[in-house]
Amino acid sequence: MANYWLMKSEPDVFSFDDLKKRPKKTEPWNGVRNYQARNFMRDDMRPGDLILFYHSSCDIPGVAGIAKVASKAYADETQFDPKSEYFDPKATRETPRWFLVDVSFEKDLKRPVPLEELKEEPALATMRLLQRGNRLSILPVDKKEFELIVALGS
Repeated sequence: MANYWLMKSEPDVFSFDDLKKRPKKTEPWNGVRNYQARNFMRDDMRPGDLILFYHSSCDIPGVAGIAKVASKAYADETQFDPKSEYFDPKATRETPRWFLVDVSFEKDLKRPVPLEELKEEPALATMRLLQRGNRLSILPVDKKEFELIVALGS
């Protein structure tokens, strides 16, 4: 059974368009340093799961397009690199602390779906993204929420 996710990225750091321009339209989702978000990638994400690619911390935050999980979880190499902003001195190759999945472009929406529009949709009232204080960069999404958001952008 497929899972559905929402993954946030700041578009000035890495945008949905950046993903489309990558070789094989695929990118490792590195630099996650929140244990709950890491656990979603490590324990729950499976290749083929669909993702709402969400632009955050920008003028008009919202869902920019559809991506998919393209790999099983594996160690995030940035944790081992002392020059990386994501370096973790407690991580070792034998016992990595941080994991990632590869994410690949799946499809464009006809238009982005802004956060304000998501908030106005009664059927999304219980969506985790819209709950007060929810700041996680990776969130599970139920199938009905996913399908509704894709329909809004189509």
